[in-house]
Amino acid sequence: MKSKKDLEEAIKDKVAPLLEETMEKSWGLTIPKLEADISDRLTNPQLNIYVPLGLTFSQAKKAFRKEFLKRELRLHQGNISHLAKTLEVDRRSIHRAIKGLEIKSKEFKIRWDEKDEKEKHQEEIIDQTIRAGLEQYRELIQPQKMEQLYREVPTLSRNIVKFLPYPDWTWQDAEREFEKQFFLQALEEHHWKISETAAKLGIRAETLHRKVRRLGLRPSKTI
Repeated sequence: MKSKKDLEEAIKDKVAPLLEETMEKSWGLTIPKLEADISDRLTNPQLNIYVPLGLTFSQAKKAFRKEFLKRELRLHQGNISHLAKTLEVDRRSIHRAIKGLEIKSKEFKIRWDEKDEKEKHQEEIIDQTIRAGLEQYRELIQPQKMEQLYREVPTLSRNIVKFLPYPDWTWQDAEREFEKQFFLQALEEHHWKISETAAKLGIRAETLHRKVRRLGLRPSKTI
């Protein structure tokens, strides 16, 4: 991905003022905690790759790889050489993955403006990120005022995307992020009971313990 320092600087210098301006316009005030929360979410971009629930780890990882590779092929117009450079893997690895995951790469060789396609995709992610941040404050803000701000989100997202570097993922970073999200969600659903979670995911408890340590996972709420 692009340097986290680049993201932090862009958010501090360009994005934070936009958030403040939008809150001031909609509410007549700003909430530093909300601004900080949304800024933090934007600094740590999510993959936003849909993986069906109820899968074992092996099944979920295969589903993730397929959807991630399809998305990247679309964003790179099926250009394997360009994609290999972005993902930091060799071309043969991508060809093997395409074949193994039964992806029809020819479908992605479409002529379009790659920059516009990436901006559109990033705009969708930013929109979802802002809405997720606002959702935590729904109980604290008057419904009418909250709706005023929600109406500003599409415009805010279009403005923000102009300043944030596109988060290109390497294959290694993408798989690590997938595992963090996948295991954390599974552990939370089973109240951090390692043996129970491991059995549900079709892996050994020892393997899950290693994943928790390697990925630095921690409960997001009191168990």
